[in-house]
Amino acid sequence: YNICFQSLKENSGSSVADVTGLAQIMVKVMKAKANDGLNKIHQLQRVRNIGARKALSSCGDKYKAILVADIPQAIEALEKGDPKFAEDGANDAANEASYCESEFNGKSPLTIQNNAMHDVSVVTAAMVRQLL
Repeated sequence: YNICFQSLKENSGSSVADVTGLAQIMVKVMKAKANDGLNKIHQLQRVRNIGARKALSSCGDKYKAILVADIPQAIEALEKGDPKFAEDGANDAANEASYCESEFNGKSPLTIQNNAMHDVSVVTAAMVRQLL
């Protein structure tokens, strides 16, 4: 609930948006969170030891998939009035973030980014589900 409220409060158009408009705003928030995650991965790849590189590379691939597949799928589906595919895109993004978190043996250096990506995506999927 908090993540939804905070995300929508920060967007001036949310007060007059219908459910589709709110979902579109949340997809934009997903995109911002995915970019944050990918930027953090790139930053860590420059300073982390060799052992973490494989996990970071895998996470980078997952965040790229969110940006090039899941988010465009959600955007297009909402524009075309096909909420099921938008829900699938948001759920896929949540799963990618969870998979990234599990890539690390022990403490992940991306827990904050992965949790943010997961939570925003789950909220977006729940919002889109209201359109089904």
